[in-house]
Amino acid sequence: MSTEQNRSLTDAERDLARWMLEHGTEEATQYLDQLELAEVTPWKCLCGCASINFQIKGHAEPPPGVHILGDFMINQGDHPSGIFIFSSRGLLRGIEVFGLTGDAPTMLPRPENLSSFEPPRSPDGA
Repeated sequence: MSTEQNRSLTDAERDLARWMLEHGTEEATQYLDQLELAEVTPWKCLCGCASINFQIKGHAEPPPGVHILGDFMINQGDHPSGIFIFSSRGLLRGIEVFGLTGDAPTMLPRPENLSSFEPPRSPDGA
């Protein structure tokens, strides 16, 4: 993918990604330096969600792959959604949003609207 079409992260995107890395897995903070070199690629998800992909300046785009660095719930009323930040082959790759009971969000949330992801429990409490 050509880097000529990439764009800088907005302040809101950078703040969200930083918060997710600071509150993610133990290894997530190792990616904070890469965040300063991240650009958003022109890729757009076909479903219309707010997911974004990163390319790190000075690095070729790695092969596809998803290694989750932080997984969170988006607290938005009756429509629970999730969001995660991920890497691939040691490079920060993007932020993915998804709907849990319907469509995925079409706008990225603010960090204060996130909480730790807790998988749903089965009716028997397991």
